[in-house]
Amino acid sequence: MQISVESTSPIERRMTIDVPSATVESEVNKRLQKAAGSAKINGFRPGKVPMSVIRGRFEPSVRQEVVGEVMRDSYIAALQKESINPAGHPKFEPLNLKSGEDLKFVAIFEVYPEIEITNLDKISLVRESTDVSDADIDTMIETLRKQSANWETKTGPAEDGDRVIIDYKGMVDGEAFEGGTAEKQEIIIGAKRMIPGFEEGLIGLSAGDEKTLELQFPEAYHAENLKGKAAQFEVKVHTVESQQLAEINDEFFAQYGVSEGGEEAFRAEVKRNMQREGEQAIENRLKNSIVHQLIEHNEFAVPGALVNQEIDRLREDAVQRFGGGGQIQASQLPAELFKDQAEKRVKTGLIFAQIVKDQGIKATDDLVDEKITNMAASYQEPEEFIKYYKSNAEQRGQVESVVMEDLVVKHIMDNAKVEDAQVSYQEAIRKEEPAGPAAAPADSQAEAVSED
Repeated sequence: MQISVESTSPIERRMTIDVPSATVESEVNKRLQKAAGSAKINGFRPGKVPMSVIRGRFEPSVRQEVVGEVMRDSYIAALQKESINPAGHPKFEPLNLKSGEDLKFVAIFEVYPEIEITNLDKISLVRESTDVSDADIDTMIETLRKQSANWETKTGPAEDGDRVIIDYKGMVDGEAFEGGTAEKQEIIIGAKRMIPGFEEGLIGLSAGDEKTLELQFPEAYHAENLKGKAAQFEVKVHTVESQQLAEINDEFFAQYGVSEGGEEAFRAEVKRNMQREGEQAIENRLKNSIVHQLIEHNEFAVPGALVNQEIDRLREDAVQRFGGGGQIQASQLPAELFKDQAEKRVKTGLIFAQIVKDQGIKATDDLVDEKITNMAASYQEPEEFIKYYKSNAEQRGQVESVVMEDLVVKHIMDNAKVEDAQVSYQEAIRKEEPAGPAAAPADSQAEAVSED
């Protein structure tokens, strides 16, 4: 077998392979002989069919099958001989498939890029830390009380914070518009889910009241045909309800896994969870900053095959996250939606892998066990979590990958410029722009007047 390799780009290779005709012909003949022993052809007894008939009937399909297998096997052998590590599957281009002549074909494929990690000293990071205050705990408890609240019908007028059940019909230039009509729609006044002025216009209305709201869509509204337009909404109120917050008692504490110790133990548990949430948010933001700067300071070509694989994973994740229910196939989602995120993920993985290789980083059993224990702390039955992750090779492998990532981050921080900063809990958990594509679709009702 003769092999020649041409580099057509930093990450693309064009490998030409010549395979002696004897390799193909001997395998074709072997399979035809086997077929002759079992072929059933009218006019001939089994095993007595002349080879000329067997060749006429079966050789084209057998030869095609053999050539495909020989190209695949020869490609793999050539990769091993040339010590080449491909990224993704090859594309085969036959150059000579004539019977009795040497098989010649080209395999076009991508390889992993050669990466030299540089400029770690140019990475500048802010390492935040946070403490949860009593006021933060009070705010969180109020949030939890609202999540467990009941709604009770009231006879008086609607106030800020009340929930109203209404019908409405929107008009622009005297015409109803798509998405501007709803029946029995629940709206919480003050939630700021509707366009400016809508919720405020419901204050003071009681069950049975009707009112026309004179409003204007924002200039930055998502629907092009409604941007900045004046609109009238005919509203009819069915029900006004007030929010009854959950009482702070043992029953309330039990909902959140605190069965002993009363309010003091509950506040301590809330603080632990908030501290963990804040630290996790800070860690994620730090990693995002590291990834962004690593990519910025280390440019290299990314194999398209790896990006396409990551796009497929992101598509599957999107279907799972948004509950496709079998109605949406992952392949139906446009690849362009996920391309930037996929490329970023692939680059990050390649950079981290190179640092692991360069620095000889390893995740010891002790570090993996410690990580599993820390992860288990957020679960109600941590012992079961620890037992499952330690006994399940796949799950343990995932934790090991996280530990490796943590060790890479530590190495980068040891070489980077790091500034420490104390932030409030609210600053710690602040949300950043999502890296992934698009949010979930809006609810069909109230779609045209919702701010979301």
